[in-house]
Amino acid sequence: MMKSIFSFLFLLIWILAVGSTETPDEPLLGDVSDGSRAVPVHLIPLLDENGIDIAPDDDPLLPFSSKQTCALKCHAYDKIQTGWHFNMNNPAIAAGRPGHPWIWMDSRTGTQIPLSYRSWPGTYKPEQLELTPWEFVQRFGRHLPGGGVGEWDTKANPDQVMRIFVSGNLEINCLACHDADPAHDQAQYAVQIAKQNFRWAAASTSSFALVTGSAKDMTDTYDYQMPEPPSDPKLIPPAVAYRASAFDSQQKVFFDIVRKIPPERCYYCHSSYLVGPDRFGKWTQDEDIHLAAGLTCVDCHRNGLDHQITRGYEGESETSPNPLADELTCQGCHLGSEGSLQPREGRKAAPVPQHKGLPPVHFERLTCTVCHSGPWPGDTARRVKTSLAHGLGMLNVDKADGAPPAIFTPVFAKSAQGNIAPHNLIWPAFWGSLKDAAITPLPLRLVQQTLPEIPVNEKTAGGEGNRPVLTEESIKQGLQALAALPDLPGKPVYVCGGRAFQLNGEQNLQSMDHPAARPYLWPVAHDVRPAAQSLGVRGCEDCHTEDSPFFFGTVAVDSPFAAVNSTPYTMIAFEGLDEAYTRVFAFSFRFRPWFKIVTLACAGILILILWIYSARGLVRVMDWLSGKE
Repeated sequence: MMKSIFSFLFLLIWILAVGSTETPDEPLLGDVSDGSRAVPVHLIPLLDENGIDIAPDDDPLLPFSSKQTCALKCHAYDKIQTGWHFNMNNPAIAAGRPGHPWIWMDSRTGTQIPLSYRSWPGTYKPEQLELTPWEFVQRFGRHLPGGGVGEWDTKANPDQVMRIFVSGNLEINCLACHDADPAHDQAQYAVQIAKQNFRWAAASTSSFALVTGSAKDMTDTYDYQMPEPPSDPKLIPPAVAYRASAFDSQQKVFFDIVRKIPPERCYYCHSSYLVGPDRFGKWTQDEDIHLAAGLTCVDCHRNGLDHQITRGYEGESETSPNPLADELTCQGCHLGSEGSLQPREGRKAAPVPQHKGLPPVHFERLTCTVCHSGPWPGDTARRVKTSLAHGLGMLNVDKADGAPPAIFTPVFAKSAQGNIAPHNLIWPAFWGSLKDAAITPLPLRLVQQTLPEIPVNEKTAGGEGNRPVLTEESIKQGLQALAALPDLPGKPVYVCGGRAFQLNGEQNLQSMDHPAARPYLWPVAHDVRPAAQSLGVRGCEDCHTEDSPFFFGTVAVDSPFAAVNSTPYTMIAFEGLDEAYTRVFAFSFRFRPWFKIVTLACAGILILILWIYSARGLVRVMDWLSGKE
């Protein structure tokens, strides 16, 4: 009883104390530069989350806090946490161009829904599905750099207050980007998130710390500062062990910190690769031309102390406070930008493109990435796996080609800026409520508790093992079960495969077109291909033919409902163009060689006629001058 009372009192103190560190008015030691390009040696003491020094003989040993160790005296943590990687749950931050969503998958209910705390059209905010930040971090913290949604607001997580004390905050993990130690293991981060070891997650990735045990297995009254063995000997409390040799005689530890982040640190969250017959052919594929030329990710994606990283798309300056937002784009680097801090063309020796013979209309209607980025388009958009959606780089990740969710690329579609760009695409699937012509997703827990059990096929036709295949009957039963709920805000619907399904008066399944069922698309810009491998290098026919992938390539419809209309969409459906006109225009290119010959022949005939009449005119003039006329 006394231990429980002590733990509760300590919890109250901890809730008030944690996160109270404020940035001092004067600049901190690490934020003031004397102009040297050298990186300071980070031989520093380890501090726990209360700012207390950690020694290797402490009992118990506590994990170091990146917030305290890195920010107490050296770096302005409060300013850093406003950066793009950490501010996604801040409603005051402009959403910017749509990006990769977090995809919530629930195989039992046939749910595949794109989520984002940012207001990206086509995504849904976690709170709309009644997901708390705690639940969000449990699912997606594996690829969060900490901070933001992971630094708990107990008001937003009232049911997890005691668990938050046991597990701790998910602070900004500075090592995720800045640790150049080759033994840094970011995959351990995901392991600790699954165990709710948020307080220990950053330490687990370092080369000198070993984290064991699971906070998830501990009771709500577990005290990590005065740990007692759990009643079940099979359960192991969370603990950290430091390599003794990591500490010097002054109990300081060396961190191999770099200012210019190596690409390997970016790849854990930002990898993608095409699946298919050449899935294991990495060595056969060309590297992004910028990386091959010696550039790194942060040469383009830069940031200052505020960590407002440049995302690198045209028009970013409208919402970004970064002064280089216009310069660090395709046009900014290769052509220069108006009012540039460096107004020369060809930043960092970037070649100035000539585009000889290319009609100017292409630059008005297309982005640079259409021709130069992503995989070469084929007859059908290919499936791609990404780190955020498929957990690439994690331990025991599903390496199967058909592992859901199904993301298709490249899909050429009109962007918010009005020009066509290559995109990734995912089809949403979720249970929702139809009211006043609007569909909103229903809370996930409500759906899980209400829906009857959905059968799961051992293997579907697409090779996606254990993916549920919904039948017309199972969807009808689900809609009927939801309709029986007393407080449902509207009529229940199921969205999948580009359609919304509801029950009509005869209790039969009826489909309809609805904006909520349309796919979510987000632009892609990598890998970048050089001019010699760009779309159009073989001539106009790369795009302007009757079977050109750019206009007439297909995009498959992905859906857990087997009976949904699976007729693939053509690219032109996403490009906002008139299909009849585009087909006629493409057909005309079949005769372009003849047009050229006829045009040249006509020009030759006209020149000949002009020459004949000019000669005759010259003879008449000569006769007139000689007095013959």
